[in-house]
Amino acid sequence: MLFICFSLFAFSQQISFFKPSDTLNTKRRNTVVITEAAVGGLTLLALNQLWYADYKRSTFHTIDDNSEWLQMDKLGHVFSAYQLGKLGAKSLRWSGVNEKNQLLYGATLGFSFLTAVEVLDGFSNEWGFSWGDFAANTTGAGFYIGQELLWKEQRILVKYSFHRTEFASSRPEKLGNGLLEESLKDYNGQTYWLSANVHSFFKNSNVPKWLNVAVGYGGEGMLSGNNSLIVNDVLIVQNRRRQFYLSLDLDLTKIETKSHTLKTIFSIFNAIKIPFPTLEFTHKNGVKFHSVYF
Repeated sequence: MLFICFSLFAFSQQISFFKPSDTLNTKRRNTVVITEAAVGGLTLLALNQLWYADYKRSTFHTIDDNSEWLQMDKLGHVFSAYQLGKLGAKSLRWSGVNEKNQLLYGATLGFSFLTAVEVLDGFSNEWGFSWGDFAANTTGAGFYIGQELLWKEQRILVKYSFHRTEFASSRPEKLGNGLLEESLKDYNGQTYWLSANVHSFFKNSNVPKWLNVAVGYGGEGMLSGNNSLIVNDVLIVQNRRRQFYLSLDLDLTKIETKSHTLKTIFSIFNAIKIPFPTLEFTHKNGVKFHSVYF
């Protein structure tokens, strides 16, 4: 869904004009609204017919899954809501919509879509409406909106990185089979980052405008959401551990260029943490240095 929306945004930037409109362009605005509504509606319809149809329906119910996956799934919701909210706001900015409506109707895109998915979960016997997921969706959207209201810019970015692990091969049906599936399902290889732009906090400094400092969070040793896992009546002990990271990063949108095509490309890939030397902190192993971590 993120890939589709980012691609649509990149394509929309190339229609007729390369740069955002200084005044309201109703044709662009209507195109953005119709496209987002169509993509979101069709995606929800497809999920309902192709995914949820394989599981028994139930009356609406809630679940408490806040202790699962070392909260990595919750950070995934924060990341998705933040990135979709940024996409929605920038799409309306391209249309010349005023700042208030960018935040009100654009930055809430991720929250609205993910909450709709959560409602579908609530009617599925397999899952349920998760208040933890709902709170994470709210946090992601609020983090984008809050920075715009406070600073008129995104000084701290929410980013994602991934590396393949040996855990996916142990449970490919749960953690994915192949790079694409594993990047979505294997929480052991995912890391979520808060990437702060140094120059944004020190406007008069000589620090490069594109240089960021990033702190990350990940988890490892997870074969299931909970601590206990029983396979063929055998209890498997999981050595689950939290990981914290400190690294450098780049804010690609701060790289100066007059090309709006390049600006669009930089904006798309700015959701990904750039590989850099990284310090890892864990309770068990203390401090570990990675020459390059992704």
